[in-house]
Amino acid sequence: MIQQYVDGENIYIPRKLEHRKGWGERTQARQELDARNSAICREHREGESVPRLSQKYYLTEKSIQRIIRQYR
Repeated sequence: MIQQYVDGENIYIPRKLEHRKGWGERTQARQELDARNSAICREHREGESVPRLSQKYYLTEKSIQRIIRQYR
């Protein structure tokens, strides 16, 4: 029956809402980013400058500032 509408094409059938996983749940990406962001905040509290953290973690200074703001 589906062939009548999309013969030979790829189709996408999304998961049901109750079965969807949140971003980073299938891998350790979320935990790794949380650990990195916590380290950035800890180092900043210990006196490390935003420009130095930016170089160390390969992020823009604005990103470092956003992370620090979020973890206060």
